[in-house]
This record gives sequence, C-alpha cells and structure tokens, in this order.
Amino acid sequence: MLRPVGKHDRRSSMNMRRRKAQVKKKERAKRHARERKAAATQGAKKSAPAKRTPKAAAVHPPAAVPAAPPALPSS
Repeated sequence: MLRPVGKHDRRSSMNMRRRKAQVKKKERAKRHARERKAAATQGAKKSAPAKRTPKAAAVHPPAAVPAAPPALPSS
C-alpha cells in the first residue's frame, strides 16, 4: 500500500499543522519558564563570604619590631 504524499497527506492538513504549532508553542513556553527560573535562582545562590573574626588576628600577633639602638652622644 502506498502512503499518501503531499496534498493527500493527512499529517500536513491545516488541523495537524495547528496541533503541531500548539505543541511547539507549549514546549517553548515551558523552556522559557525554566530559563527564567534558573536565572532567578542563580542570582540568589551567591552569598557574601563569611567575615573574619578578630580572634584570628589575636592568634598570630605581629612580630615585635626591634627598638633602634640609642644614639651616640656627639662631642
């Protein structure tokens, strides 16, 4: 049996074209909604880094700077 082609093909009828277009439209809408949701959550994921506590500075005190030698008295 030969398959109907072109003008006589039911799948290329206006009714089928509308159905196919509706499916594509819905797929596109779902994809756009997913992309918008992903973009919105991606911006919210980032948080500020934790602040350092002042205790960390107390654990490692700065090295003591040696005092300058006393100046020699001039004559």
